[in-house]
Amino acid sequence: MPNVACRLVLLTLLGVFGASCGSPPANDAASYAATILVERRAKDDAFRTAADSPIPADKRGTLLPLSYFPPDEAYVVPAALRPADPDQRPAIEMPTSTGQRRTMQRVGTLDFMLKGRSLHLSAFVEAGSPDVNRLFVPFTDLTTGTETYAAGRYLDLARTATGVYLIDFNKAYEPYCAYNATYDCPYPPAENRLPIPIRAGEKLPEAGRH
Repeated sequence: MPNVACRLVLLTLLGVFGASCGSPPANDAASYAATILVERRAKDDAFRTAADSPIPADKRGTLLPLSYFPPDEAYVVPAALRPADPDQRPAIEMPTSTGQRRTMQRVGTLDFMLKGRSLHLSAFVEAGSPDVNRLFVPFTDLTTGTETYAAGRYLDLARTATGVYLIDFNKAYEPYCAYNATYDCPYPPAENRLPIPIRAGEKLPEAGRH
């Protein structure tokens, strides 16, 4: 747990970054939405044609194109990483969709504001992995199991030297086990249960919603 001085630094970082990421002009918002839609179409194309597509060929007609909430920049928020002690990064075992357990190391906690709420998500890397340049952020929220996949969704963040991040929930995606039971997907831990609905990113196909 950081001391008061560290906490004030984190809040200052969030405040400065948040001020620089205020409401964009309409043309910028339209450009952002267009970029997100292009990325989504490219993902659909890859899942439809790639030899290593996670979606089995006999399911592509029903699962593609993937379903998403409309792009919404209200779900793009600055965050500050409250790092764990690098010499004592706590390990956590995450149960997976195939009944295995995946050992992950908690790199730290991302602190951010969304919809007027102070929220937190733990960020992880796989224990023993030589690649620690990307943070794995699995989460659930109040849409989980109704509007979005019952086992939660994921975010990937590129590591930064500053500890300041931009979380874009429009890029939240379903684990591959949502399409194919042969994939081994870790379940988000209890600490990453957000107490609000995140209506951004990938969602269940209409046919799969409750």
